[in-house]
Amino acid sequence: MEYGGSLLTVKDVDVSKAFYVNVLEQKIVFDMGEHVTFEGGFSIQQDYSKLIGLSENDILQKAHNFQLYFEVTDLDNWNLQLKNISSIEFLHDIKEYAWGQRSIRLYDPDMHIIEVAESIESVIKRFLKQGLSVEETAERTMFPIDFVKKCL
Repeated sequence: MEYGGSLLTVKDVDVSKAFYVNVLEQKIVFDMGEHVTFEGGFSIQQDYSKLIGLSENDILQKAHNFQLYFEVTDLDNWNLQLKNISSIEFLHDIKEYAWGQRSIRLYDPDMHIIEVAESIESVIKRFLKQGLSVEETAERTMFPIDFVKKCL
């Protein structure tokens, strides 16, 4: 068996498509009207309840049990860009985790959680630039020393 991707149910495929293309800079692979697949392997689907034979009331918003994860090299810049879009609702502002990676979480137009995090390579480069040794960086990020060295 091979994993084929994730599908998000959306109320208005055009609104969601515009969000993923214009805000999150995702590239469309297939656009079949009510179904759109993006390069990263996820899709959006309008009228999903009809497709699976459930009531539209059975489709929950803000379920907080799933997220799409995106990585960037400059989280601060992305945070500023996203903050300038008044329609975006944030789950939280920049948060730093024990391993040093920082991320923000927001909702897409259908209230699915989107995490935008700095890539671990960016975290490693930031720590090394701040003066941490390769060994200290490996310990802090919990990544092997060989991986840290590859990020130099």
